[in-house]
Amino acid sequence: MTATKHDNSTQQPVDDGYIPDDPLTDHSYDGIQEYDNPMPGWWTALFWGTIVFSILYWMYYQNGITPDRSIHAEYSRAVAANLRKQFAKIGDLNGDRATILKYSKDPEWLNFGKVVFQTNCTACHGNNAEGRVGPNLTDDKWKNVKKVEDIVKVIQKGANGNAMPAWEGKLHQNEIVLVASYLLSIHGSVPPGQGLPSIPGETHVISDLDAPAKEAKTE
Repeated sequence: MTATKHDNSTQQPVDDGYIPDDPLTDHSYDGIQEYDNPMPGWWTALFWGTIVFSILYWMYYQNGITPDRSIHAEYSRAVAANLRKQFAKIGDLNGDRATILKYSKDPEWLNFGKVVFQTNCTACHGNNAEGRVGPNLTDDKWKNVKKVEDIVKVIQKGANGNAMPAWEGKLHQNEIVLVASYLLSIHGSVPPGQGLPSIPGETHVISDLDAPAKEAKTE
């Protein structure tokens, strides 16, 4: 048997001494220069096209003259359309006592009110309305509320020099009413001593909370 010797050495490239005469840039790094070759035409066209497009996009959507074209306006329209679909079943709610009490016992719409509360109110009132910067909303002491419908009025108009901001114009009327219903549904849910203690000025008890409810009104 004859052994065959293999040459494992790698073939080295041959330098034929040719140097391209393409133009070079006027700078070098550690003696290394680079060719000054232009960008491909398609790339340059795409680059300038994006600049032109961005100018036209800004003029159409962000010029401040036609705010209804902005992404914020589009979002607001989408939210309004979605709310109209959701509220088709219940119509436009009045912020009267009977309506608030009615929906404080409706599981489907209570969950809706809870979502609105947790989206907008937890920074001040806590996840369970136990109080944080703002007061505990589950106890028996209120500062600006004497009757059930006062809850809606405080949410709408705000209180204490805008320490409690006005949500009228930011939330749909139905959202405000359903948040009020949600707050009544969790009345007494935080055990005493665990929520924020009553703050100065909180002296009122909702006087008509336990009175018989009348028929709710819708528009």
